[in-house]
Amino acid sequence: MSDLSMFFAQNAAVEVAEEFVVSERFKDKDGKAGKWKLRSITEDDNQELRKSATKKTKGKNGLYTSDLDTNDYLSKLVVACVAYPDLKNAEIQKTYGVMGAEKLLRKMLLPGEFSNLMEKVQAMNGFDRDMNEMVEEVKN
Repeated sequence: MSDLSMFFAQNAAVEVAEEFVVSERFKDKDGKAGKWKLRSITEDDNQELRKSATKKTKGKNGLYTSDLDTNDYLSKLVVACVAYPDLKNAEIQKTYGVMGAEKLLRKMLLPGEFSNLMEKVQAMNGFDRDMNEMVEEVKN
């Protein structure tokens, strides 16, 4: 018989935490690329993110359907997983002329940097495939 205790809550790792160089453009005082601190989230947290990125649209015959805004969801997922820098910090937001963590992230990063960060966050949270593929699969 197998040992089920490995699945007990107290034996499960709470979250995955990693440091990741998102961009060589952000340097510390010694001139080294600044590392961002990333963390994983729980499926409960993920469901909340999905829910907040889902919009109801009126379809045929007045029926409403739920549509996941993938870009909004992925932005929320990345923000939820960035522990450092604090994307909700008003001072950082002010320097970029934006309000809100998602807007800050999109203003701070180049498209490729954002894409690399998004891929890292997805991998940390156990997504082995591209999120867009998974969303399309769920829709069909």
